[in-house]
Amino acid sequence: MTEALPESELVARAKEDPDAFGQLYEQYVDKIYNYMYYRTGNHHDAEDLTAKTFYQALRHLHRYVDRGFPFSAWLYRIAHNLMANWHRDHSRRQVIPLDEIALATQRSDPEDSIELQDEQRLLMRLIRRMPDDRQQLLILKFVQLMSNQEIAQVMGRSEGAIKSLYHRTLLSLRDTWAAEKASETL
Repeated sequence: MTEALPESELVARAKEDPDAFGQLYEQYVDKIYNYMYYRTGNHHDAEDLTAKTFYQALRHLHRYVDRGFPFSAWLYRIAHNLMANWHRDHSRRQVIPLDEIALATQRSDPEDSIELQDEQRLLMRLIRRMPDDRQQLLILKFVQLMSNQEIAQVMGRSEGAIKSLYHRTLLSLRDTWAAEKASETL
């Protein structure tokens, strides 16, 4: 069994060797897919955008310069740009995938299941109304489980700016959630 190369060496090799790029793909495909899925809410679009992300990365790998940030920061920047284009090209209609409905109906208590589904839909609807940078922050934090430092690298901001944005985002989400819940009871 061969020892894994450091990421910077793997990226340098990938510029010449497609197998090395395949290793980078394997390392990051699930993370990029999850990022895309939580931004689109649709498996088909997430798969398509993930493929486009890696296609763009492969096509432009010769331009990649290691500046001390993880390779993933560059990949997420490509994914973010593709996502921005996707949102420009598509209406922001809510899509509820059938596989999620099927999973929810398999739970033991249908009433709890419906309530949980409603709350999840509300949360996703509120998140999708937020500005792009706040959506990206929440996905990187809670789906990708990145640290503030990693998020700062991906988003091209300082760690302090990320902490501040995170705090404002959670406060805004809490207030919006409370307002939505209050309007439901009227």
